[in-house]
Amino acid sequence: MTYEELLEEAEIHELIVKEKPLRAYKGRIKGNRIAIKKDLSNTDKKCTLAEEIGHYHTTAGNILDQSDVSNRKQERYARAWGYRKLVGVTKLIDAYKHGVRNRFELAEYLGVTEEYIEEVLIYCKQKYGLQYQIDNYLVCFEPLSVLEIWE
Repeated sequence: MTYEELLEEAEIHELIVKEKPLRAYKGRIKGNRIAIKKDLSNTDKKCTLAEEIGHYHTTAGNILDQSDVSNRKQERYARAWGYRKLVGVTKLIDAYKHGVRNRFELAEYLGVTEEYIEEVLIYCKQKYGLQYQIDNYLVCFEPLSVLEIWE
């Protein structure tokens, strides 16, 4: 999925996305308006927009005060939405099938930053543990690998 495709998805949900010279944040959402930091790379914009659309789908109210446990939880839900949208376990398997063998190649294949891949893998380890089996594949998050299981 590209940044442009995410912009189209935002439009479907009647979200207005503008690139602006933000200082403290890469992205912000208020109501149906999303601001993305103008001077980011398209890859960073894509990762940021996925999270902001995640906020649209999963959060309510002003959650800027991250000292509040409820706000941190909502932030996590929004990020998880973006992680599943751009990466997800099935996309890890698809990348493996296409010859991707390391984190750098994975980031390039999925069109996300290496930092984003690291965040996704941390999330997956917290959610699933060190590995997750789906169909005849075992996805290991540490170290990152995909194994095909033959029965």
